[in-house]
Amino acid sequence: MNTSIDCASLRQWFLEEQRLLPWRLDRTPYAVWVSEIMLQQTQVAVVIPYFERWMQRFPTVRHLAEASIDEVIKIWEGLGYYSRARYLHAGARYVLERHNGVIPDSEEELKMIKGLGPYTIGAIRSFAFHQRSAAVDGNVLRVLTRYLMIEEDISQPKTVNAIRELALTLLPQEESWVITEALIELGATVCTRKPKCGDCPLRKSCQSYIRGDAARLPYKSKKTSIEVLHRAVAVVRWQDKLLVRRGQQGEIMSDLYEFPYFESQASGADSAEMAANIRKRFDFETLYDKKLERVAHSFTRYRVHLEPIQFICRSRTRPQLIPHHQWLSPAELQRVAFSSGHRRIFQGLDENFEAS
Repeated sequence: MNTSIDCASLRQWFLEEQRLLPWRLDRTPYAVWVSEIMLQQTQVAVVIPYFERWMQRFPTVRHLAEASIDEVIKIWEGLGYYSRARYLHAGARYVLERHNGVIPDSEEELKMIKGLGPYTIGAIRSFAFHQRSAAVDGNVLRVLTRYLMIEEDISQPKTVNAIRELALTLLPQEESWVITEALIELGATVCTRKPKCGDCPLRKSCQSYIRGDAARLPYKSKKTSIEVLHRAVAVVRWQDKLLVRRGQQGEIMSDLYEFPYFESQASGADSAEMAANIRKRFDFETLYDKKLERVAHSFTRYRVHLEPIQFICRSRTRPQLIPHHQWLSPAELQRVAFSSGHRRIFQGLDENFEAS
């Protein structure tokens, strides 16, 4: 196996073709940390406005550490995979407490920060501190498996670890961080799932391109199956307020707000059955109002179809609630973070809420 890479061609290509991205303008350790966490499982175009808003609201580790988790989740709202935001918040508090707000540069100390894995640690050490450190994400895995004709299963940790060790040996001694980022950029823009080999600066020495086999790699055996869920959502009004529940720690939607819902069938929800379920869960009577527009959203390995039905609570006094539920006004709901599907339900009714 060839164990070297054409760093000169790759470096020249990167310096000429790299995208202008906000986190590349000021490579502080904090900016690198935030951007790399946001970019996990999220496209660059989506991340850019979130990163800019985040850095405006939480410009330093201290600002983030001293914010409430509700503020953090609200800024993150819509970006998905909310555990990333919680890890950033917890990590900032750790750095403030243990390092006086200064992000450390050693691998051992960075490992102690919650939510930092090998890739993010490598990125921080490389881009922020200019240390010789490999940062192997999905983009780099594509580049190196194709360039070196690695046919092992990248869903196996031992394969990823081996490629990470190999990547470090490929980095030059001088300005290694440029090559590290160039590999990521190449995988993101050229060596994509459908490789654009004609635009690649490494094609002359790429083993899979030479063999005409680039599109087949990388090999990954595991495929995540998507589970489809159907939920009947109860949008319950009492006076000028709506009933919502906040997700609890350990739940997928932790810290996010949602309307009460019940698992249902693909055939649709029955309003009378919904009213009975509301009575059983909350011990108050409701009056059917109307059906709202259906919403579909996805998270982790689920595709969820939401069928919202609006009800009016018939109680004259504020009903007693089970734990974790609240009656909130539209103005209050604008300030909290919803899961994406339930936010769309709320946005679909808030304009005519007073008149409905």
